[in-house]
Amino acid sequence: MKKLILIDGNALVHRAFHALPALTSNKGVVTNAVYGFTSILLRTIKDLKPDYIAAAFDLAGPTFRHEQFEDYKILRVKAPDELYRQIPIVKEVVATFGIPVYEMKGYEADDVIGTIVKNLEDDKNMEVFIVTGDMDTLQLIRDNTKVYTLRKGMSDVVIYNAEEVKKRFGFGPEKMIDYKALRGDTSDNIPGVPGIGEKTATELILKFGSLDNIYKQLKDVEKITKELKHGVIKKLTEGKE
Repeated sequence: MKKLILIDGNALVHRAFHALPALTSNKGVVTNAVYGFTSILLRTIKDLKPDYIAAAFDLAGPTFRHEQFEDYKILRVKAPDELYRQIPIVKEVVATFGIPVYEMKGYEADDVIGTIVKNLEDDKNMEVFIVTGDMDTLQLIRDNTKVYTLRKGMSDVVIYNAEEVKKRFGFGPEKMIDYKALRGDTSDNIPGVPGIGEKTATELILKFGSLDNIYKQLKDVEKITKELKHGVIKKLTEGKE
């Protein structure tokens, strides 16, 4: 099989910037994110020995998510200017390696990566590795797609396949969207069902299999009251929207 690496540029830049001290060049330019990003890139190439590499980056401005939900990421604190000043330098590194960059206005880097993965999911001759620090990409894992991610700091690397996702969460990657819909995502200010946390969301997915099935079962009042506590039923009913 051929091997493709997809680099989640912004996720790795953010991880490197926050994990490393404020290194500077002899001209006083802060370079910790550049150094960390380049270290991960070199390690990835050494570990995975890819046939192909591509990188994706966010573009400035709102995305289609902001159009659907105006409070998307509204609580996220803006990163320091020292981080943003390093992104053009990181792109210079990527260009020097001859790695093509994919970007699209109105979309995030992981949307672009998800699109590439989707287009390749039936290709039996291509193994895809998403290199990122963003656990949202676990939902993209399939038979030919894995996530190579940093678990802690810059050196603790883990490769997630479907089996590893199941070990950690109790269910496969195809259920990650339902799980996030239930528990929400505070980092992106996505509300989920108020009062439903990780534990209850996991129990609901394991019991009912999907978000659609949970709400389908709620219509059968007699049956659902035997399956769930009244408080959980109330939260699910009130938090459906």
